[in-house]
Amino acid sequence: MTAVGVNQISIMKRTILITGATSGIGKACAEKFAAAGDNIIITGRRQDRLDELRTTLQSTFHVKVLSLCFDVQDKDAVAAALNDIPAEWKKINILINNAGLALGRDSFEDADMQDWETMLNTNVHGLLYVSKAIVPLMIEMGGGHIINMGSIAGKEVYEKGNVYCASKFAVDAISRSMRIDLMKHNIKVTSVNPGAVETEFSLVRFKGEEAKATAAYDGYKPLTAEDIADTVFYCAGLPPHVCINDVSMTCVQQAGTYYFYKK
Repeated sequence: MTAVGVNQISIMKRTILITGATSGIGKACAEKFAAAGDNIIITGRRQDRLDELRTTLQSTFHVKVLSLCFDVQDKDAVAAALNDIPAEWKKINILINNAGLALGRDSFEDADMQDWETMLNTNVHGLLYVSKAIVPLMIEMGGGHIINMGSIAGKEVYEKGNVYCASKFAVDAISRSMRIDLMKHNIKVTSVNPGAVETEFSLVRFKGEEAKATAAYDGYKPLTAEDIADTVFYCAGLPPHVCINDVSMTCVQQAGTYYFYKK
């Protein structure tokens, strides 16, 4: 596709809904799409960060921004927020299911059950709650695009990854089944599966222990949030008849969940 074609799609003033937009990949996606002139719905759990991001996007890129503060784990909160979207925001062209996390890096027998439940409730249930609320709007519009943030941990397991891997395997399966079920409604589904990305991910996983979080990236240059946002933006800008179903991406020094070349 030519650059002109991509630009033509970008200036259509799409409406993009991004979950988990207050940091990392979600924030980078919000900035990328806003820079292209798209209007953005940002969601997250931290109102102060949502307010700050909304102000930045509006002043920098002169686009419309709607912020919705809720936790994707809370089914009722998701429904309340998304069912009450103002009419001018209901034509959502692209949903980026980005909200997700890893908690703990423990062997199965030592892992914290609460960590497991939080990961499953966020990475799997949250994706389902949000998608279930938005799909009817896309059906009414006659089409749309859902981009689910998976992981290479949803392709192969690794030591002490247990339930995090399970949650991302679920995202992979959900994406595949969505793609089949929603074809008849002209809704694209793309699964983007990054390897190691240097964001707040490791800091959250190690529960604020900065030394452990930093050490996770020792000896190699990981992907950045902006790398992922570039890929998401490319997938979202292709012609209407083209759908990239599945993308797995790593830095050059990573060849799988546990294959690294560290210097």
